[in-house]
Amino acid sequence: MRTIAKFSDSKVDWAGILFAVLLTLFIAVPLVVVGTWAFTEVWRYPSVIPQQFGFRFWLQTLSRTDVWDALFLSLRLTATVTLLSAVICLPAAYAFARMSFPGKNVLFLSFLASHAFPKFGLLVAIAGIFLKLGLISTFWGVVLIQLVGTLMLMIWIPVAAFQNIDRRMEEAARDAGAGPLRVFWSITLPQAAPTIMAALLLTFVGTFYETEGAWLIGAPEIRTMPVLMITFINNQIVVQYGAVLSVMLWVPSFFALMFARRVVGTGAFARGFGA
Repeated sequence: MRTIAKFSDSKVDWAGILFAVLLTLFIAVPLVVVGTWAFTEVWRYPSVIPQQFGFRFWLQTLSRTDVWDALFLSLRLTATVTLLSAVICLPAAYAFARMSFPGKNVLFLSFLASHAFPKFGLLVAIAGIFLKLGLISTFWGVVLIQLVGTLMLMIWIPVAAFQNIDRRMEEAARDAGAGPLRVFWSITLPQAAPTIMAALLLTFVGTFYETEGAWLIGAPEIRTMPVLMITFINNQIVVQYGAVLSVMLWVPSFFALMFARRVVGTGAFARGFGA
């Protein structure tokens, strides 16, 4: 019986390893192909590997004015949306976590509404409203549509953080004579900060890559990096241009995730979701 149990355990382990390898290949192979195209100058059929590598298409892509305009616009949009989301959502998250008021649960669940329906249909409905308000093809129109997509992350994750604050430390600070504001800045916020930082990073990365809202509301005047990349692909411009832009889009995500891993840490993030 013990031999059978060990054998069955080993089968499960091998199955898990095989699944992990397949999942890694499924994710990694497209990234490797795109990364290879970004540094390829000549790759003709039926050759399995490129005949010539180089930076010619990097130089050509980076010499385009529209690429730099799209990059700076994407960074400006992302910073604006992330900042506004923090200003609007963090006080709301604190209220949901620590206060009682009529309709609290209904309002809290309503932030899932933007993710409970097909996104593109919701965007089309919002676009009709924005058209009447004169927000189509404007910077602030894109900001508002991207802000809608950040609500769930910037409400739900900080709520979990504020709910799991050690109340005993807050009570001890109050017993020592600290006022509510001092307790918040010195006790509550430092404990919630790692999870809030994770929410901000996820919001930043998600907004930087957001495409549907930026395309539907911003076109043709507002062209972010993802929208520009789609334009290159749809217009059948040299495939390397799209590959170079893809690699450039990975850079902010890579640094944001490295920062999250270094500053936030797995344990700190998990405490925001603990019971």
